[in-house]
Formats: sequence, structure tokens, C-alpha cells
Amino acid sequence: MTRTYYLAVSTFLIFLIACGQSRQPHVAKDSLAVQGDFAASPVLDGATAIRSMKTDEGLEVQLVAAEPLVVAPVALTFDERGRMWVVEMTGFMPDTSGNGEEALDGKIVILEDTTGDGIMDKRTVFLDSLVLPRAICLIGNGVLVAAPPQLWFVPNENDRPGKKVLVDDKYAAGGNVEHQPNGLLRAMDNWIYNAKSDKRYRLNGHRWITESTVFRGQWGITQDNQGRLFYNNNSENLLGDYFPPGLGGKNPHQQPIAGYDEPIVSDNRVYPIRPNTGVNRGYVKGVLDDSLRLISFTAACGPLIYRGNLLPATYHHNAFVAEPAANLIKRNILSDSGQVVKGIQAYTHREFLASTDERFRPVGLFTGPDGALYIPDMYRGILQHKTYLTPYLKEEIRKRQLTLPLNCGRIYRIVPAGTSPVARPLVLQPDSLLALLSHPNGMLRDKAQQLIVDRHLTVLVPALRQLLRSTQYPLAQGHALWTLEGLQALAVADITMLLQGPDQALKIQALAALPGILNAGNVKTMTGALDTLINNTTLAPVVAYLLPAVAKADKAAAARLEAQLIKTYARDRYVAAAIINGAANREASLLEQLKAANPDTTLALRRQLEKALTTMGSQADAAKMAALRQNYPRGYHLFQTVCQTCHGKQGNGMAALAPPLNESEWVTGNKKLLAAIVLYGLTGPVTVHGKVYQAPEINGDMPGIGSSDEFSDADIAELLTFLRSAWKNKAGKVTAADIQQVRKQYNGRQKPFTAAELGN
Repeated sequence: MTRTYYLAVSTFLIFLIACGQSRQPHVAKDSLAVQGDFAASPVLDGATAIRSMKTDEGLEVQLVAAEPLVVAPVALTFDERGRMWVVEMTGFMPDTSGNGEEALDGKIVILEDTTGDGIMDKRTVFLDSLVLPRAICLIGNGVLVAAPPQLWFVPNENDRPGKKVLVDDKYAAGGNVEHQPNGLLRAMDNWIYNAKSDKRYRLNGHRWITESTVFRGQWGITQDNQGRLFYNNNSENLLGDYFPPGLGGKNPHQQPIAGYDEPIVSDNRVYPIRPNTGVNRGYVKGVLDDSLRLISFTAACGPLIYRGNLLPATYHHNAFVAEPAANLIKRNILSDSGQVVKGIQAYTHREFLASTDERFRPVGLFTGPDGALYIPDMYRGILQHKTYLTPYLKEEIRKRQLTLPLNCGRIYRIVPAGTSPVARPLVLQPDSLLALLSHPNGMLRDKAQQLIVDRHLTVLVPALRQLLRSTQYPLAQGHALWTLEGLQALAVADITMLLQGPDQALKIQALAALPGILNAGNVKTMTGALDTLINNTTLAPVVAYLLPAVAKADKAAAARLEAQLIKTYARDRYVAAAIINGAANREASLLEQLKAANPDTTLALRRQLEKALTTMGSQADAAKMAALRQNYPRGYHLFQTVCQTCHGKQGNGMAALAPPLNESEWVTGNKKLLAAIVLYGLTGPVTVHGKVYQAPEINGDMPGIGSSDEFSDADIAELLTFLRSAWKNKAGKVTAADIQQVRKQYNGRQKPFTAAELGN
């Protein structure tokens, strides 16, 4: 795998900073001795860095690309020629203050293997002068590029950018680089989904469509063989959806939604093979163990449901998660009941891949056309964004000289030991693409579906319909269904045929595709089928999600279906969520109807309706919020960039992230306690309105921003004043002098508070 440019890179790195060999940690030593062993953090060339990694027996890590061919990769995808399109976020945190982060140095590059050995050797810059780009999606004759705050479509004209088209000017408005939309996953249902976002996108001819969907995740998003989405946040191993992605998210008053954003793997422990003192809250008890290794996820990202065919069959449909703060990749084994998906960690006290190299920063995971598991590695010292960077971590960065270099980056792949697979160009003839819909590599099935839709190969419609009826390979049937949908050739007969078949998963996908073709001419036929499916407890929630589509074609039929679902499933949390999904602005009348029929206060439907009504009440304060935004512009800006990404736009908290700010006694009570929390952070369980919030229901730690160079005391005071007046909160102002008094009171403090310390 050695190339001339690797030698050149190694020479450059040696010139920049002395390289050293990795060492195994000595767990038996005390913490001071361990710190001494890892006092330095040498820069390793790509080949040496592999020797610092451990992975499963029978597998090996191969270097596919390294600097200067690629720098700071954060996302990648493959085109039909087997070429790799890579997003380079070169400007991320040039130093601990983030100076120069707004530089126009981000790029979209194309990497190519011209010699057929599986190793990239050619670099083409497709797009440059970007500020912190984070995601890419190939579609049609071009590429979607997420370069905050906009989302652009850029035509590809012989590997040169054409005139770009603005798709969404507010794609990543608000938030900071750790909390802005990303992912751009082109899912099986032909829509493009994102992490840290409640929007989805689709190209219809020459027109881009944007729709609301469920809010999902933080960094990275993936799908399984049924097109269900999986994601995570920085402290959660794996979250995901039980139901098809396009069904939920229609009611803006509904949060959370049962069956979406569910914890899939609740075990968040990690097992690094080196000390991890360079994590943001390494000084807090319970973050590191006695050997100074990270105990639980703190930077989980880039999840992947492995659907390839190159690794042994035991890895198929496993969920892999990157943890760059601990220099490792987690493997989880999933189980599927037909509705609920759950998982466990694949190993006890070890990881799928772990490195002793502190600069190994895997930030995403992808399946290649060769079936290999690909890993973009930013390869740098600083991982934490400036907004939350603690003085402790700044000192760790200084001691081990982690700021430089900034011009490194690697892409690895994991393959069976001794193999050298190659990503071959696809044959683009219609019959060849059709055959790929049955390929054992899910990435190639996805690509074939996308190419058929993009090229509008309607000549394949008869063959697709034949494949849809072939029960030999259910996965191919699913792709045939959605390819027909993408070609706008799906018919009611196609849906009916699948609904009458034996495969439960295909029935769910058929129901998910139904809204696109349901109309006044076929609604009676389809509602007859839905009446029968209601009796199936697994399918009933999916039927309930179809109520808005049915209502558009036949309001009476929708009302009848809804009444039957309420009568039968008022206790079912998933059916309840689906009913409320289609009841926007009808929640109050629906609740009264339910009370009249059944006074039981414990019904899942009743409880969820009451939550939705609470959210509606907070949204009614729009005029008040507009005035607050005008009166406290800096406070509102900080809320957008720092707070709302976890506490929600309406301040009502978010599942798996943070508790409410709206009507919280912590916000409206003692302003100095609130200031202390915002300056220094809060860890552990917290009680709001008598309810105890703790991990995994929320993130166990709220970082403070008091050490950030971005915010003055006046800025923080304005933020707190905004929060204490927002929504239903009614509390007094906070001044810069108040913030200064709190800083003086807790001078020298670094660690976050607990609720007990604050006497609450």
C-alpha cells in the first residue's frame, strides 16, 4: 500500500514534529505514572498509525488515503465510477480560541484509484473556498453541499462546479459547528434526511421540495435494510426509529414522538486502550476511570448500520459508532421484533477498533462499493469546539502540543485480512442497474436505485414490477417498490399485492409508500384494506400514520379509521403517537372526545395529547418571543447557538438531550444559581417540576460556557435575562455585575455543579 506521497508526507511530519512509536498503557500503574507514559502525543504517519490500532482477529485496517491527498475529512460518499467524494473541514478549531475558523479553506474533493489496487492516488478539487462544510449528497447531475448556513445544489460539469442553486438558506441557521445539521442521507424512500435537523429534502424534476420531519440526532445518520433511520448524540451510543422515516413529524406540537428518537442501545460504556485525559471534562469524577480512560461516550458520532457483504456475515446489520474522543469505534448487535429494535454491545470490555494514538479521530463510518467499512479520520489534536472548551482541556492541549499540525487527515478501510478489494465502476446499462437491486451489498442496492431514478429509466418499470412480485429476495422487493415510487410509476395494485403477502416488513414499506399515490379515485379500495390491517398490532401504528393522507382524499373515511384506532388502541403509546401526528390543531377537541368515551387518566393517548396541548400553549406566546428577540438580540443569538440545540426551540426540553427551560424553577428562581450553572455547567440528575431528569432520558452533563472567549459577561447576562422572560417564564433581569459576582464567588472552579451542591 506504500506510495511515494506517503513517504513525502512522513518526511514533512518528521520535519514538523518528532514522531514516536505508540505504547500500550499499563493499567496497573497509578494515574501519575500513566500520565507520564502518555505525556507526549506524537504525530504518526498513516502506516505507523495503523500499527497503533487493534481490531478483530481476521480483519485488518488499510490506509486508503492520507495527507496531502486528503486533509481533515469529515464525510464521504462514492459515485458510480467508484470514486470517493470527500468533505474537508480544514478550518475546524485552528487553536483553542478558534481563531481563523471562518477562513474560506473548506473543500469538496474527488479521490480516485487510477491503478486498480484499492488505494487512492489522484486528487481533484471540485469545490473550494467553503467555511466549515460538513455534508455531501450526490443526486441527479450534481451534488448537494452543506456549507453553513446554506444548503446548495451544485451541478457537476465534468468534475467542475456549475452554477449553484440555493436549496435552503437556513439549513444550518443557529447552533455552532457541533450542533448544526449534517448528514444528507439519501434514504430508501427517495428523500434526503439529516442529523440535528427536522427537515427533509427531495428533488422533483428541477424543483427542490422541503418538508418537516422528526428531529433526529447530532452528527451522522444511517439507515437499515428497511429504510429506518439511526443516529445518536454525543453521549448516546445509538438512537433510532421504529417506523419509516417519512411518516412522523407532521404535528409541530408533538415532541417527543413514541417510536422515533428511541434509545436502541442503552449501554453507553466505552473501553479505550489508552488514557483519555484530553477530554473536555476529564477532571470530573466518573468521567475517567482509575487508569484515566474514558468510561462512557462523550463524542459519539457517525453511526453506520453495516449492510455490506465483504466482512463476515456476523457483522451484517451490526451498528458501528465512532468515538473520536476515545480513539475507538464501537460495534453493537441489533435485534428486531418486527417493530421494536434493540441492541447490545458486541463485546465485553473491548472494542471493535481502538487506537493508542490520541490524534486518531474517526468522525464517520461508511460502506463502500467494495463492501469495506470506510473511516474518515480528521487526525488532529483538538476535537472540542471553542464554545464548550474548558480551561482543563486547554491545558491538556497545551501540555501535549495538540494544536498542530492542522494539515493531516486519513481515510482507512476495514477488510478481511489479506484481501485487497477494489471499487469497480458500475455498468450503467438499465439491465445492469436492475440486477444491482438484488446485490448483497446494500450500498450498491441504494446506488442502483438512485441511478435508475436520477436517469428516469422508465423503460425498467415492467421489470421492476416483476421484481416487486418475486419473493426470492425481499430486500430487492423493497428497493423495487421505492424505485417505482421514485419514477412516479407506483400503482395501487403494487401496494395491494404487498399488503396481501406474508412479509410484515414489506407491508410496512408498502404502507409508507401509499400517501404518494392515494387519491379520491382509489381511497375506498385502500381504506378497505386498512380496515383489515388495524387488527394487526404491529401494523396498526403505521395505519394510524396514514390518517392525514386518507383525510385529504376522504375525510369521512379518515374519521372512521381514527375512531376505530382510538377505541382499540388508546393504551398503545405508538398508535397514540401516530394519531396525534395527524391531529394538529385538533388536540383539544380530540382530548375532550377521549375523556367522554373513557375517563381513564392513564391512557397513553390522553397523556400524549396533554403534552401536545402544553406545547401548543407555549407556541401561542409568539408575539412575546418576537419582542424579546428584538429587545435582547445577543441573548437570543446565544440561545440559538448554545441552548436551543439541546433544550429545544420552545424551551420544553428534548428527549435524550436536556430538560425544560420553560417554567423551570432553575431558570426563574435564584438568578445567581442559574448564572453558576451556565458558567460552570451542571452534572448528574436534576429535578424540574418534581420530575427527576437523568441519563439516558437526558444527557447527564450540561457544559458551562464561562471559560469561552466568545462570550462577555454582558452577553451571558443578556442570555439569562432572555431565558428568564421567555415562553411562560416571568423573572427579573440579570446584569453583567451579577455574572461577575458569581465568577468571584467561585473563582478557580472548573468542574460542573451538581444539583445537591446548589442546594436544589
